[in-house]
Amino acid sequence: MIRLSPPGHQRIEFAPYLEVWCGGGEYNVAYALARLGLRTGWVGGLNDSPMGAIVRNHARAVGVNVDFAITRKYDGMGRKDRIGLNFTEVGFGPRASVTLYDRAYSATAGIQPGEVDWKKLFQEKGVRWFHTGGIFSALSESTRLVVAEAIKAAHEAGTIVSYDLNFRSKLWSSKEAIETTRPLVPYIDCLIGNEEDFQKVLGYEVEGVDVEKGELDTTAFKTMVEKVVKDFPNVKVVGTTLRGVKSAGINDWSAIMWAEGAFYDGPQMSGLEIEDRVGGGDGFASGFIYGFLTGKSPQECVNLGVAHGALLMTTRGDTSMITLDELLHVAKGGSARIKR
Repeated sequence: MIRLSPPGHQRIEFAPYLEVWCGGGEYNVAYALARLGLRTGWVGGLNDSPMGAIVRNHARAVGVNVDFAITRKYDGMGRKDRIGLNFTEVGFGPRASVTLYDRAYSATAGIQPGEVDWKKLFQEKGVRWFHTGGIFSALSESTRLVVAEAIKAAHEAGTIVSYDLNFRSKLWSSKEAIETTRPLVPYIDCLIGNEEDFQKVLGYEVEGVDVEKGELDTTAFKTMVEKVVKDFPNVKVVGTTLRGVKSAGINDWSAIMWAEGAFYDGPQMSGLEIEDRVGGGDGFASGFIYGFLTGKSPQECVNLGVAHGALLMTTRGDTSMITLDELLHVAKGGSARIKR
């Protein structure tokens, strides 16, 4: 998508101009991993308009391959195959950040089963890790078929599959999410999400935790994860972000990871100062995916995920502006002392 935001912490209705950013669940992960030095690609829908060029140029600037993206002819009116938009206000104090979607009839929502050559990607190109999630699945009836097609093709090829549950109430209901997602889980190696995602997308209750209060008591989350992996023994990794919202700009931030029978607690970042919280979960996902793909231990992976999510939220926009050196410094417990 293209994201349009007022400068600073202003309101959309009073904005004299809007900042232009690119973003999207899978796109954010591919972009971040490219910045960290890995070869990545993004599959989605584009058109041949200047709006489509914004996304292509942004991706190519860091080396994200878009050769497998489906590109349509733009009709000049947006009746179909649009580039999806979202309008985001960055909150301040007690006023929460807000995202408003304008992404109906997008090129990505119109992707049909059979259009992407998944066999070529996974079997011939040798893709090691495929990441997708609940936002893409929620866009249309056809994307629900496409995500199932892609996940099953990746699983058949031996490609690692990660799925970010990413529940968005503006896109679909919890009932629709559960009916679509639970049949996919037997083909998924790694599940990612926060407490609300596991409740609304897979139907698991986190007992004794008030989602609105956002208390970071990991005991309840670990109990929930144990239920998930018991029901789906194929799942090898579960990453769960933990966020306690004190204000729009001050959050407690951490994560836990279950990996093949053991839990790993990420660093507790209490009172984390945030510039823009959008994309924090994708930052966590890309951080720990980087860890696994470069041979790190599970503890190092969850540390990288927490650190990258935190760092990503220090800058504007959805996509990462973080370097590998910065990530490794914070993941190892480094301070914010000025570098001269």
